[in-house]
Amino acid sequence: MKVIIAGAGESGTHLAGLLYRAKKDIVILDNNKKRLEYLDAHFDFLTQEGSATSIKDLKKTGIENADLFIAITHEEEINITSGILAKKLGAKKVIVRIDNKEYLEKDNEKFFNELGIDSLIYPEILASDEIIRLLNRTGASKTFTFANGKLQLFAIKIDKDAPIIFKTLQEVTKLAGDMDFRAVAITRDDETIIPKGFNAFHEGDLFYVISNTKGIEKLMILSGKKHFKVESIMIMGGSRIGFKTALRCEKKIDVKIFEKDRDKCEILSEKLEHSLVIHSDGRDSELLKEEGIEGTDVFIAVTGNSETNILACLLAKKFGVSKTIAEIENMDYLPLAEKMGIESVINKKIIASGHIYSHIMSEQISSVQCLLGSDAEILEYTVPKGAKITKKEIKDLKFPKKAIIGGIVRNNEGFIAKGDLQIKEGDKVVLFALPEAIDKVSKYF
Repeated sequence: MKVIIAGAGESGTHLAGLLYRAKKDIVILDNNKKRLEYLDAHFDFLTQEGSATSIKDLKKTGIENADLFIAITHEEEINITSGILAKKLGAKKVIVRIDNKEYLEKDNEKFFNELGIDSLIYPEILASDEIIRLLNRTGASKTFTFANGKLQLFAIKIDKDAPIIFKTLQEVTKLAGDMDFRAVAITRDDETIIPKGFNAFHEGDLFYVISNTKGIEKLMILSGKKHFKVESIMIMGGSRIGFKTALRCEKKIDVKIFEKDRDKCEILSEKLEHSLVIHSDGRDSELLKEEGIEGTDVFIAVTGNSETNILACLLAKKFGVSKTIAEIENMDYLPLAEKMGIESVINKKIIASGHIYSHIMSEQISSVQCLLGSDAEILEYTVPKGAKITKKEIKDLKFPKKAIIGGIVRNNEGFIAKGDLQIKEGDKVVLFALPEAIDKVSKYF
C-alpha cells in the first residue's frame, strides 16, 4: 500500500512512523528542507521536497499510484487544496486535517466528498471528545470505547494504597471472583508488558483493563480509585480544545476558563453563555484561590505550551484538585508528566494518528487506538466467515505471546474473553498487541 503524507511536522512524522511499522510504502512531501533532512537521517522512508499544492511536486511523489493521500500540514487551506488535487491526479483515498467545525456538518461533508475528499479529521474535536470521556469516568487516566460503549478499556494508575498493589494477576483474579474485566497490559518504566498470571502490580504502574458495563465499579474498587460526579471544572487556555470542552460542559456543570489574551477573552465571552471567562493565564495562585480552585473537581490545562500545562496542573494538585488533565504535545514530556502525578494526558498528534491509522487497516479492523508512551495498539476486529480465530476456544488458539484478546461483542452485548469462550463469525473482538505481533494477529482474522 502506497501512502503519501503532505506535512513533515510532528503529526506527519508520528503518523509516518506508525504506517512504516505497519509495512506501508511511505512518501512524505514538505517544502521545509531541514525537516526532510532530519527524516532522511532518522527514518527509512522516502521524502520529497516541494509544495503540497503544486501539481508538479505531487506528481514527483507518484501520486497517480497512491492508495492513500493524507494532508496534515498546519494550514487548512493547503490541506483542502492538496486533497482535491491529489484525488484528481489519481489518489484512491484522501484524508484531510481541518480546523473548521462547520465542515463536519453532514451536508458539508457530502460537499467535500463530491470534491474528492473522503474523510475530514479535526484533532481538536477528537481531543475534546477524550476530555469529556475522562470527565465521565474520573477514576481512569485514559479511556477508550468499542462497539458503541459495549466494551470499554481503561488505563488506571496504581497508587501506593491500591488494594491490588504487589498482588499477582492470579491473586487479583481470586480476590475479584467472577470478573467482568480483564487486564491486557501493564506499562512500567517505559516498557509495555502483556501480563501473565505471575505478574504483580507495582506502585506507579499504568495498567490497561477491558471491562463491560457490569465490571466497572468492581474494577475501580480493586484499583483504589473513586469515581466522583464532576460539578465544577477550571480550564486554562481558550484554545479550540478549551473552548469546545467548555461549550459541551457549561449547561451541566460550573465552568471557569482562563485566557491571557484579552481579544480572545471577548470572543469566548460572546460564544459561551454559561461559562465564566477570566482574563488571566491561570497560573496566578492568589487569583486561583479567589476563584475557588480549592473546591474545584477537575483542572484542565490546554494552552499551546506543554511546559505551562504541566506546571499549571501541578499547582492545581497542590491546591487539592481531585483530577488534572494536561494537553502535552511535546512527546518527550509524556512519561515525565505521568511520573509527576498528572492523572491524565492528552496529545492531539497521537489521537489524530490513531483515527487516520484505522482508515488504512484491513476491512476486518473497525478501529485502532494508539497509546501514549507505547508502541502498542488496541484493535477492534470484525470476524469474517471461516476465520482461523473461530476454529477453537481461546485457550487452544496458540495466540501470539505479544498480544492478548480482551473482550468480544456479540448480539450487542459485551463479554470478557475467557479461556473457554469460542469466537464466532460476526463477533467484534477487542485485542491489545505489541508491534511485533500485529502481523501474526492479522492471520487469525
